[in-house]
Amino acid sequence: MICINAEIPADICDIDDELKAIYHSRDTVCIWVFKTRQDRNNFMDKTAGMKKNERENYYLEFYTNH
Repeated sequence: MICINAEIPADICDIDDELKAIYHSRDTVCIWVFKTRQDRNNFMDKTAGMKKNERENYYLEFYTNH
């Protein structure tokens, strides 16, 4: 297990973990938040293997109000 100390805002910590998807790279941590567990699971299935920018675009296209 690897832990990296960070000050995570309380409003993010208060969100149910089953509604969050987390991605990291060498210099970035992204936390996507979903309305349902099923949305989160679908996102994880559909974006497996995608790079950060691809995942961001997928999230914007399918999980945000345009």
